[in-house]
Amino acid sequence: MENKKVLITGLGGSIAVHFLAHILHNSDWEVIGIDSFNHRGYSDRLHEVIKDHPGWIGRWKVITHDLTAPFSEMTKKKIGRIDYIINLASLSDVEASIAEPVPFVKNNVSIMLNMLEYAREVKPKAFVQIGTDEEMGAVKEGEMPDEWASVVPSNPYSASKAAMTCLGIAWWRTYDVPVILTNTCNNYGEMQSSAKFPVIVQKKLMKDEVVTIHGNKNEVGARYYIHSRNFADAILFILKNTIPHLHKDGEVDRPDRYNIISGDFISNLELAKLIADIMGKELKYEFVDVHKTRSGHDRFYGLSGEKLKKMGWKPPLLFKESLKNVVEWQVKNPHWLE
Repeated sequence: MENKKVLITGLGGSIAVHFLAHILHNSDWEVIGIDSFNHRGYSDRLHEVIKDHPGWIGRWKVITHDLTAPFSEMTKKKIGRIDYIINLASLSDVEASIAEPVPFVKNNVSIMLNMLEYAREVKPKAFVQIGTDEEMGAVKEGEMPDEWASVVPSNPYSASKAAMTCLGIAWWRTYDVPVILTNTCNNYGEMQSSAKFPVIVQKKLMKDEVVTIHGNKNEVGARYYIHSRNFADAILFILKNTIPHLHKDGEVDRPDRYNIISGDFISNLELAKLIADIMGKELKYEFVDVHKTRSGHDRFYGLSGEKLKKMGWKPPLLFKESLKNVVEWQVKNPHWLE
């Protein structure tokens, strides 16, 4: 029997490289990665992940391609047979989406359309779309939305991700593409983008600078945070334990959808304090009104992870332990904080 092959888009990104490592370490599958590699550090991430694993040679390959354009016939031949598609590729910088919304949204929607049309042609066993908790918009603390909660995006980034989700539903219903929808919370991990909050905090602490916390002493922004290896583990669990539900004519139905979270619902101030404690640094911080300084942002994001929990999935990495490992790794590898 041939080994299963999975195509991962955006392979050079800080989440996808953890998917690559987790799949190669926890299965006999082969990985084909697609990326334009037009961002700093992408190829360095791949080198960092595979350098100590010579046994993985021959089980993965990467193809350079701009996913805003359809695959050429030559690229399709390079990819070869695939069983699964995990569509991680998208722009994700909220600030960039607010500054230049039109090219940002066009980029993400174009990627989704091209990947869905490719899936329509090659007919994989599953097409996993990676979504975000921000598609559901702001939540009240303690009221976490389930998989089919109302979609109320607050900024161009979350709107573009919601559009990608909606396109997935349409191609699932119209063309029988075996779409599996997922929504997850803020990822963290080694080699994360320097624009993300945990990395910003660590950089500020190393320079003895003041950390900006959005909110006030009575109400501080809060999120779920998930290590990218936990996220990858959940996707692998879904692919190994489920068969995508397909649309049946005449029925009012929906594709399979899963919220993926782990750890605790934690405020940004609490997270900053944890990072400071790990580094042995004093946290200096100031509150800034989130609505005055960050139009299009919400104070609370969250999801209910009860569905996947009831199916038996448990995150392999504990939050505080994995956060400690990430912070200490980046202290030893400070070029990833630049």
